[in-house]
Amino acid sequence: MDTVIGSIDTCNPTTGDICRPPNGTVSTVQTSPPAHSTTISPCDATLGRYLARRLVEIGVTDVFSVPGDFNLTLLDHLIAEPSLKLIGCCNELNAGYAADGYARSRGVGACVVTFTVGGLSVLNAIAGAYSENLPLICIVGGPNSNDYGTSQILHHTIGLPDFTQELRCFQAVTCYQAVINNLEDAHELIDTAISTALKESKPVYISISCNLPAIPMPTFSRHPVPFSLAPKVSNLMGLDAAVEAAAEFLNKAVKPVLVGGPKMRDVSTMIRCGQKTIIFLINNGGYTIEVEIHDGPYNVIKNWNYTAFVEAIHNGEGKCWTAKVRCEDELVKAISTATNEEKESFCFIEVIVHKDDTSKELLEWGSRVSAANSRPPNPQ
Repeated sequence: MDTVIGSIDTCNPTTGDICRPPNGTVSTVQTSPPAHSTTISPCDATLGRYLARRLVEIGVTDVFSVPGDFNLTLLDHLIAEPSLKLIGCCNELNAGYAADGYARSRGVGACVVTFTVGGLSVLNAIAGAYSENLPLICIVGGPNSNDYGTSQILHHTIGLPDFTQELRCFQAVTCYQAVINNLEDAHELIDTAISTALKESKPVYISISCNLPAIPMPTFSRHPVPFSLAPKVSNLMGLDAAVEAAAEFLNKAVKPVLVGGPKMRDVSTMIRCGQKTIIFLINNGGYTIEVEIHDGPYNVIKNWNYTAFVEAIHNGEGKCWTAKVRCEDELVKAISTATNEEKESFCFIEVIVHKDDTSKELLEWGSRVSAANSRPPNPQ
């Protein structure tokens, strides 16, 4: 049976049934709309407010953004949505990784950047979300709709009159791309992009011309038809078999390691937003994994006082606690402090380890990679 996503009478996050997208995260859905009026006030019947409502309807209540002159009006209309909170980030890559983490936690995430200079900066995070099967909606404030096809050279480009450089880059790492430079089909493109992200569990790209978000349009004066998607249900027998096989494999392992995904970026924003996070920074003074493949002076990096760096970002605002540990006893004590006395704080623990502290498996892996990389060319 198809599942309807979103509410058609309210901008509040839905709290109905639960479905699981292909990546296993949880998103909120509502299976039927209420019967009362669906009319929207004229001041809210704009492209920007329409996009904001659509994001809220699928469970996005926080959007990670970096302002730029092509997305400022769009940001105004996103801020005007009472149920949507704009999280300002230090740069576009941070915004992309924050949206990545949000999608892992909430089932879908969104970020807003500006044309080309912002889009190309966020691209690596979008590519990571694509490889990790995360529904992430990347929204870009684009050039004025009147500039398309004029052969003008604009700022925020690479100096060519062709505005498709950014789009071509995103085509490789998103499952759908929508370039909105007129209002007639804007709602259809937005809906298709969002529903495709949810259905495919992959990032999508939405570019919106900078002069369009504030313009009222009849198509935005009524609440849209709810999304209707058929959720993919796991095969329980297959799932149980997979869990059993994974547990058996891990139980046999001598040194099991679980890799949870890309590292978190997005520290000053975490402190500002009052996150009660514990971050461990493993400091071995260089690129040990590269040393085991091919050593050289380039594998040694300048060591920083990372705890002091975090304290400088903190600057007395909010709750922040840092520690630098050099042995197991100090680490145990630091963890105890972070989970008890400082449990209401953002905690940053720097763990100092020896540059040669590595496993036998890594040594063997490095030797194999080195041999593979150094193979001579085949005879021509």
